[in-house]
Parts: sequence; C-alpha cells; structure tokens
Amino acid sequence: VQLQASGGGWVQAGGSLRLSCATSGNSESTFRFSISVVGWYRQFPGKQRELVADITNFNRANYADFVEGRFTISRDNVKNTVYLQMNSLKPEDTAVYYCNARNNMAGWDYWGKGTQVTVSS
Repeated sequence: VQLQASGGGWVQAGGSLRLSCATSGNSESTFRFSISVVGWYRQFPGKQRELVADITNFNRANYADFVEGRFTISRDNVKNTVYLQMNSLKPEDTAVYYCNARNNMAGWDYWGKGTQVTVSS
C-alpha cells in the first residue's frame, strides 16, 4: 500500500492547514486501506514519531491530548483518502507529519513520506 501525503506548508500561528493522504493502485491496496486504522503522526527533529490522530474503519476517531479540539481527522473510503484538518495552529505544531495505515490483526503497517508543516509565530 503506497500512501501519498500532501497539504503541508507554511502558515502563521492561528492559521489552518489540511493534510491529505491517499492511496492508489490496485484493488488490494484500496481494500487494505479500507480496513485499516489510518492516522497521522508527527516527528520533531531527534524525536520519535508521535500519534496526532487516527480513525478506524468504523470512523471512530482518536486524538492526542495536545490536539485540544483543534484538529479533525476524517476518511473517505471511496476516495481512499484520510484527511487532517488542522486549525488554530501553534508554532509547537511545527514538525514533519506522516500518514499511516495499519491493521494489527492482519499484521500490516504502512507509512507515507512525510510532509513538512511549519507554523511561524
């Protein structure tokens, strides 16, 4: 499963960005995506990746505490895409953001390339 992330960029504090992560290709890839927990992680320089938010194939969303209601994750299984709407961005949100699709029972864990998010004060 190949995951293509987009939507990162530069924004001033208080601004918004929308990240998208799509999978494409054969029917197996799209099927795996549809039954995966898909999510967004972020990584600061020299640190491990941390969960930002994820969402199950039943649309149950889970957020890290630091999100504090500012971000919304959603998925569109027809378009095979997961979104992260980020509002009220803070400079401390500056990081590389990665999308992920995993299914622990099936034993897969896929990562997309990161997209840089920079929030200036």
